[in-house]
Amino acid sequence: MEYIAVAKGVRIAPRKVGLVADAFRRKQSVDAWLDSLILVRKRGGDAIEKTLKSALANAINKGAKKENLIVKSIEISPGPAFKRYHPSTRGRIHPYKKRTSHIRIVLMDDKVQISNSKSQIKKETELKKTNEKQEAKGEKDGSKS
Repeated sequence: MEYIAVAKGVRIAPRKVGLVADAFRRKQSVDAWLDSLILVRKRGGDAIEKTLKSALANAINKGAKKENLIVKSIEISPGPAFKRYHPSTRGRIHPYKKRTSHIRIVLMDDKVQISNSKSQIKKETELKKTNEKQEAKGEKDGSKS
């Protein structure tokens, strides 16, 4: 089963949050993510940690165990940008944007994935066996006539 948490309008540029997310994408366990995010000295790490804890709380409230959870995906997308202006010389202004981010973290129950993949493998092998039997019958019928 999948458990999702979304943080919208986080006041950090998506580029900066993405750097932190890219550093941890290869890790799957939630505990490994939380342990590593504590050590990161970037503001994006705090936002990701908060969203990850929210996803973890969602999973626990739905009956999942923390030990079985893995991080399936993390998506960082740009949110709306605040348009601001910096006064410049000779009465001019220089516009700039204060960018925001949307963070989406999807957790997945590891045991569910394993059991689903095992059941899919069993179904596939059963289908192959039935197909082979049908082909063998077809060959026998075809050779007799």
